[in-house]
Amino acid sequence: MKKIIALCFLMLQFGYGNNLEWSKTGHRTIGEVAQQHLSRKAKRAINSLLNGEGLALASNYADEIKADRSYAKFGPWHYVNFPADKKYTEVQPSGEGDIVKGIEKCIEIVKDKNSSAVDKKFYLKMLIHLIGDLHQPMHVGRLEDKGGNDIHLQWFGRGTNLHRLWDSNMIDDYGMSYMELANNLPRLNKSEIKNIQHGNLYDWVEESQDVANELYLSVEEGEKLGYAYSYKYWETVEQQLQKGGLRLAKVLNDLFS
Repeated sequence: MKKIIALCFLMLQFGYGNNLEWSKTGHRTIGEVAQQHLSRKAKRAINSLLNGEGLALASNYADEIKADRSYAKFGPWHYVNFPADKKYTEVQPSGEGDIVKGIEKCIEIVKDKNSSAVDKKFYLKMLIHLIGDLHQPMHVGRLEDKGGNDIHLQWFGRGTNLHRLWDSNMIDDYGMSYMELANNLPRLNKSEIKNIQHGNLYDWVEESQDVANELYLSVEEGEKLGYAYSYKYWETVEQQLQKGGLRLAKVLNDLFS
């Protein structure tokens, strides 16, 4: 009973309760895409900090530590909510922090020459994960429905919600490993990659919110979804995974330049 109570406490502490954060496969895909686009200098620095651990393997660390209550303060870093008709910079940020403030803090600590190796490793792993979360559109969803968690749906006859649908259902049911996904994303030329990597963190969060607003219109409460929905929106899944990976590489290359 004590374990059940503790688990419920953790779910409440981390805001969105039963979300799964792009699923392990989604985060690893983003990590692998980023790994393939790192500069040599960034590869060396990251390899040293992570003791040889690749970005794909490190990508789920920020979810794994949720089992430890001492990390509860990092829960709000996984998402952000702001009105659909506003820009992130036009609203008062949460006092508990959010995904934008979390990413900025991670960059600050990893970049600081006075940070310990232990802190740099921890916040680098957090950064890898949070850039991934930023590109799961429902992590920039509406506050009133907990980023789609309160919009209940049926996925191939199984109960789910809009947040979980985009976190894990669509990716996991597609049946590919993270390596298969990463290696079968659309081939882009240098100009297309540069275009995706253009802009800053604030541009990217508002772009994700635009996608989230579209996804809210894509379903109705209680709707039964399956192949037709996956066929229509799988390209969006691929785009978000690819953008997340390429932008993560850009952030890391700049950080370790």
